[in-house]
Amino acid sequence: MNQGIYSVLSNEKIAKDVFKMTLSGDTSSITAPGQFVNIKLDGFYLRRPISICDFDNHSITLIYKVVGQGTELMSKLSVETELDTLVGLGNGFDISKSGDRPLLIGGGVGVPPMFKLCKDLIKRGAKPAVILGFNTKDEVFYEDEFKALGTDTFVTTVDGSHGTKGFVTDAFPLVGKYSYFYTCGPLPMFKAVYNNTDTEGQFSFEERMGCGFGACMGCTCKTKYGNKRICKDGPVLVKEEIIW
Repeated sequence: MNQGIYSVLSNEKIAKDVFKMTLSGDTSSITAPGQFVNIKLDGFYLRRPISICDFDNHSITLIYKVVGQGTELMSKLSVETELDTLVGLGNGFDISKSGDRPLLIGGGVGVPPMFKLCKDLIKRGAKPAVILGFNTKDEVFYEDEFKALGTDTFVTTVDGSHGTKGFVTDAFPLVGKYSYFYTCGPLPMFKAVYNNTDTEGQFSFEERMGCGFGACMGCTCKTKYGNKRICKDGPVLVKEEIIW
């Protein structure tokens, strides 16, 4: 983990209530796709945990949805704003288990961490398939970015306004066989994925957090292997340890 001052390079709206922010700063503490940052905002006691969409040697790309006062403030931050940020939090995804045809499933704001994961899997020689789930066409983002990586990308919308009508599991027949799966999104989607997948896989959980690095125990959950802190021992848990 690294704590530092990161500068806003860009902050733009890319879909309904969804923004893409790029920060400039030290990324050396990021070691795996699926990790997150925790941003301090003026006027708020708790930091805002945001999953990392992508990063390079000097910048971090974050995608977030405006759902409350904190993220609304974030959406109004201008270029060159400096943010006190904790970077390289969480365990991230283990890509060594992917096999040659992993399935990546992202729902809503669970889509962003799938992007860096997808890029890293391709670098290892895998050929991922990707399912992106949204409520409606206005909320769809990063479909073109995933397709540009050369992946088989399928989009679902609950109202049928774009892609396959229904939920992410309704696109499973389009994917065919897969070797492993990775997923991030809301709990109802997780339960559907859990019940409709026939391989092992990894789930990246979204929980309300206090400190973000394991000290306050506020995001602790029960697993088959004992209590785990989502911010420190997670956010990624493997399928076989999850208790619904």
